[in-house]
Amino acid sequence: MQFRQQALAKLQSPEELDLPVRFARPQGWLVLTVTVVVVAAASVWAVTGSVASTVGASAILTHGEGSYILQSPVAGQVTAVLAEEGERLPANSPVLKVRSSDGDAVVRTVAAGRITALAATIGQIIQTGANVAAVEKVAHATDPLYATVYVPAENAATIPANAAVDLTVSSVPTQTYGVLRGRVKAVDRSAESAQQIAAFLGDSQLGEQFTKKGRPVAVLVKLDKSARTKSGYKWSSQDGPPFALTSMTMASASIRLADQRPLDWLLP
Repeated sequence: MQFRQQALAKLQSPEELDLPVRFARPQGWLVLTVTVVVVAAASVWAVTGSVASTVGASAILTHGEGSYILQSPVAGQVTAVLAEEGERLPANSPVLKVRSSDGDAVVRTVAAGRITALAATIGQIIQTGANVAAVEKVAHATDPLYATVYVPAENAATIPANAAVDLTVSSVPTQTYGVLRGRVKAVDRSAESAQQIAAFLGDSQLGEQFTKKGRPVAVLVKLDKSARTKSGYKWSSQDGPPFALTSMTMASASIRLADQRPLDWLLP
């Protein structure tokens, strides 16, 4: 009964028409304004902005034509080693002398290049087709270096032509001299097996190393040249390292992919 009397009293009382209308507080307007500005800015950035992304992969410094494995055409005993590791030889140069049942034979280079590894020693017995040396295909000391980057196959299709590449070279202290600069010159169309990589680099261990996580795609990177550095190539630092680079040096690469609009991530 008490509650009913209070309700009746409420109905009989005049409305509070003389009280002022309360609007939102200034703090509320400030929060609303900031929210609208942020949403508008995000919308504009999603349409007109861009986001850069990169793909990282293992790499190696090489000359553009790679290497080849020199094999013995005969079976017999090695009686003389006629070349040294690091020596640069023209095509058809003698590397080994082998004494076989048919007499002495000479193992010669197939193409001009630099001996990067010798697998035969004097007195060793070798079979026909045995690997006796690895030869890098370089005819002149001034032939430029390239970087061969072995990119996971699923990322290769996203690499644009002439994409910028930063190379962290294993023999160069990055904190002191920075990274080596380059540009994508070519992307292979198909993934390579360990055997194909070994044939190109002249090293079966590297073939296995670059295919541990699957068959990669080879990306050829042309190094940016610079007349101001000792190495002859451009670095993120002004001078780069105070020494020349050598082929078959390991590196890690960061390849910049094409910029994307944030809106593209939301669209199917």
